[in-house]
Amino acid sequence: MLKYYKPTSPGRRFASVVDFSELTRKEPEKALLEPLPKSGGRNNAGNYTARHRGGGEKRLYRIIDFKRGKDGVPASVASIEYDPNRSARIALLHYKDGEKRYILAPEGLKAGDTVVSGEQVEPKVGNTMPLKNIPLGMQIHNVELKIGRGAQMVRSAGSVATLLAREGGYAHVVLPSGEIRKVHENCRATIGQLGNLDHINVTYGKAGRRRHMGKRPRVRGVAQNPVSHPMGGGEGRAHGGRPPCSRTGVLSKGGKTRDRRAISNRFIIRRRQK
Repeated sequence: MLKYYKPTSPGRRFASVVDFSELTRKEPEKALLEPLPKSGGRNNAGNYTARHRGGGEKRLYRIIDFKRGKDGVPASVASIEYDPNRSARIALLHYKDGEKRYILAPEGLKAGDTVVSGEQVEPKVGNTMPLKNIPLGMQIHNVELKIGRGAQMVRSAGSVATLLAREGGYAHVVLPSGEIRKVHENCRATIGQLGNLDHINVTYGKAGRRRHMGKRPRVRGVAQNPVSHPMGGGEGRAHGGRPPCSRTGVLSKGGKTRDRRAISNRFIIRRRQK
């Protein structure tokens, strides 16, 4: 749910924040934290390789269980927590054998619920199972691409995929982008839609909030000098004078950037582009 403040300043006037009413705990589980060093966009040689990065609040990384490989052991949801490293909320699980793990929190999952993973489990929100055992038409998230590697797709706030069909050892999955993709039926997925649906509707209101997130300003190419960008320069407000391109001259509109040799091409049934 979004929260709006009184316009006490220009930055507050149109800004909105997600209220944290669904959270049940403020402090994270210490045993599931790791240091998260900053690169500032520099590589191991200290060279500037990724632009627009730097600054930002210090964070600790929450170790998330994307594999959900603890089969047959029920876990109770101890709390729903905030994770500064992702848009979705996370849930702390207490397994019956005493182990604790974090998972991504789907919509509708709340403290006190029980979740379990395995081959033959009930297809309810928060449970994880192979795609071959999930009923067709179910909403899913946290989808694996390689068997046993852990979830790689459908992991951001509010995102959801749909299991469309199964054929020849592969499941047909409709991804949030509209792309239909074949995924091996032994890959795992979690039932339900990810929570924090209002994340996409947040208005930041001022540049400072982006700086707190570690994002530095991004200047348009046409606003730069010719020495800095192919589309820079010109008298007055020039419009580039050439097809839109990146700083290195790579065309940004119309050109195909996907490698034609990509192995995954044969697994895509319908592309996301219209």
